[in-house]
Amino acid sequence: MQLGQINKLTVSRITPPGAYLKDFRGDEVLLPKKYLIPESDFQVGAMVDVFVFKDSQNRIVSTTESPYLLLGNIAFLEVVLVNMFGAFVDWGLDKNLFVPFKEQAEKMEEGRSYLITLRYDNQTDRLFGSSKITKTLEPCRESLEECQVSGLVWSTTELGVKIIVNQRYEGLIFKNDVNRKLECGDEIICYVRKVRTDGKLDLQFDALGLEKYDNAYSILLELLTEKKEIFLHDKSSPEEINKALGMSKKLFKQTVGKLLKNQLITLTDKSIRLK
Repeated sequence: MQLGQINKLTVSRITPPGAYLKDFRGDEVLLPKKYLIPESDFQVGAMVDVFVFKDSQNRIVSTTESPYLLLGNIAFLEVVLVNMFGAFVDWGLDKNLFVPFKEQAEKMEEGRSYLITLRYDNQTDRLFGSSKITKTLEPCRESLEECQVSGLVWSTTELGVKIIVNQRYEGLIFKNDVNRKLECGDEIICYVRKVRTDGKLDLQFDALGLEKYDNAYSILLELLTEKKEIFLHDKSSPEEINKALGMSKKLFKQTVGKLLKNQLITLTDKSIRLK
């Protein structure tokens, strides 16, 4: 069984403290009684999915609760305590996750949230948190051009907004392409414009190629079919357009032009109307 991961284990015996689960090697771990709900799901021989970690007494235990991140993953977590040893963050379990001082990219403060990755220490056989995110990222060697990816907002630089892509790669949305307010920890969907030679990714919000225009056309036409009139026009701000339609102003104007060409809409000074 692996610390920091969801393990599929077999119920081997039931005791007053809880159920003992075993892996294919016969190694056992306790699932405390409070997690045996409903008890009918935890009969001897049943297969269960549990998260495996160590408690405050350094004992391997399991839980049916799901933490906010698994081994090697990254999540935006709040610091609940700072003491002489380091910081402790809420990761969704009864026992908070420890982040040593040496694993803090900046000094952490109680009440603030930071991007944290879950790591494993071979020497102590313990899980720990780290805000030194770059240690877990790797160069991209996939052909991701024009692909839709999931992103986690990391930080803002002079060039633009740094994004963690698919929990693995470092990407950037250039300043000129940022058409909405982004804050650290925001989860977004974006598209890969380019995979650079260093393995980092250039990103943008809009889909690329024909798919981008088809998506925008469908979104705008469906909204007009529902409302008959929407109060957007070529003088509307990029923020207004993005909030209403989730697209850039440039893409909005291109899509309106296509709808006009197909004689599906009429324009007024303040709105677009479905014919």
